[in-house]
Amino acid sequence: MAGLLVCAACLAPGLSYGQVTPPAKPDLGPNVLIFDPSMPAAQIQEQIDKVYAIQQHSEFGAARYALVFLPGKYQVDVPVGFYTQVLGLGATPDAVEIDGNVHSDASLPHNNATCTFWRAAEGFSVKPTGGTMQWAVSQAVPFRRMHVRGNMVLHQSRGWASGGWMSDTLVDGNVGSGTQQQWIARNSEWGSWTGANWNMVFVGDPSTPQGEWPSPPYTKVDHTPIVREKPFLQVDASGRWSVQMPLLSKDSKGVTWHDGSTPGEGILLSTFYIARPGVDTAGSINAQLAKGRNLLFTPGIYELDDAIRVTRRNTVVLGLGFATLRPTHGTTAMITADREGIKIAGLLFDAGPVSSPALLEVGAGPAGSKARMAQNPISLHDVFFRVGGAGVGRARVNLLIHSAYTIVDHTWIWRADHGAGVGWDSNTSDNGLVVNGDHVTIYGLFVEHHQQFQVLWSGNYGRTYFYQSEIPYDPPDQASYSNAKGVNGWASYKVADTVTNHEGWGLGIYSVFLSPGVNLTRAIEVPRGPGIRFHHMITVALGDKGAISHVIDDQGEPTSIQPRVTPKVAEFP
Repeated sequence: MAGLLVCAACLAPGLSYGQVTPPAKPDLGPNVLIFDPSMPAAQIQEQIDKVYAIQQHSEFGAARYALVFLPGKYQVDVPVGFYTQVLGLGATPDAVEIDGNVHSDASLPHNNATCTFWRAAEGFSVKPTGGTMQWAVSQAVPFRRMHVRGNMVLHQSRGWASGGWMSDTLVDGNVGSGTQQQWIARNSEWGSWTGANWNMVFVGDPSTPQGEWPSPPYTKVDHTPIVREKPFLQVDASGRWSVQMPLLSKDSKGVTWHDGSTPGEGILLSTFYIARPGVDTAGSINAQLAKGRNLLFTPGIYELDDAIRVTRRNTVVLGLGFATLRPTHGTTAMITADREGIKIAGLLFDAGPVSSPALLEVGAGPAGSKARMAQNPISLHDVFFRVGGAGVGRARVNLLIHSAYTIVDHTWIWRADHGAGVGWDSNTSDNGLVVNGDHVTIYGLFVEHHQQFQVLWSGNYGRTYFYQSEIPYDPPDQASYSNAKGVNGWASYKVADTVTNHEGWGLGIYSVFLSPGVNLTRAIEVPRGPGIRFHHMITVALGDKGAISHVIDDQGEPTSIQPRVTPKVAEFP
């Protein structure tokens, strides 16, 4: 498929294809900077540098930006700071070529990238100066639909890094993971891959590196069983703006765009309601959704006094520049109905000061048809969650999934361990993720620091491909961190006792206890049965206090700090 298909049903009423006039550049607000190759390179560089000056150290700041490149070639240097999304708008990454540097740098001293969060590179090619692109990152950093015309390193001068995510990406040369603690690469290709640390997961990648778990700690899944790539902005040769909807694919391998575009269907951007921070409310957004509009959030923080309700099948909700939804009155920020084909992408849900029952609830209300959901599932892409850090935040559950067959394609669900409003009794959150629906599939699941189970999975036939979790740093004592069964702490990954079928690949659970005398009995807790299977698990104690006694149920030895022992379990049962 060489060009964009425009959905006839998505045209404005009364228009035919021949009547559609290519629109001017849409008004996406002051924080979406749109570049075209006719602009002087110095002018583009000046704007990029101004954004980076604001965002370089703004870990908990309020500004949000998207740097958008129309098809063509550019000679610029693009440092990517906090809450900055860099986008190419071609049918393939090769339609936008940046000759120069695009790089993510460590945000802490000593080349430490463990807090290099919330930034993205999507949909363009890079010919890096010197031949190597530096992408030193940790959580919530999408790297999608990219083509690196050279090598790539996932660290900065071998400083600490705790990433990360790569999908639908081609790297011509070598990917050097170096000091990266963990990584997931889905449907990506490279000339070679070197390096490993604790937990490296490859799903649907044609050229996985040599070696097998546990040394090196590579987990390899030959094909991606089911996935839909993230919706993305695109501009065609006529200047028509659209949002491209990739098709659902099964048993896929490698990138989607070798044949000239990603198979899918386009929806004209003119059919979207374009939301603006400081202007739109939950009420104004819901009114537009009720009219059948799709929804594009421009960069910024949206203070919500009620839930946004997505009730129509096939609705698309897309955020630019880490658009952030923050409930102010203890409501859920967004609720979807159990309707097929809903797509939510590119949003940060940030808990408000009054505790919310959930930040995002998927599939509320009467159940839809499971047969239709299987063929056209709800999907979430680069959807992130935060409780505390920018200020006091509270939520009982962050992501609550009821709908069967939901696909989650990259999420970080974080109860903040540093920043403002942080403390055991301040930024309260029981669970990061609760899954009640059957047949839910998750790729790239990062969940950290919640006060009970990080993940509580009650649906059957769940699948997780890569899991990274730190349990909470800050229980003040063991009595404050013991579950109803009287065991130490709450397992990070809990499969409910009623579940009969569940499988996970590549799970890493880590501890940093700040108070003495606090321990965790087991990192993963599951029922026994022939349908319960886990592959490649590791636990690590990173601080100088406490331990994790078992990896999964009663299997796996305790962690140890001196000497360092990182227990592993290859297969369960």
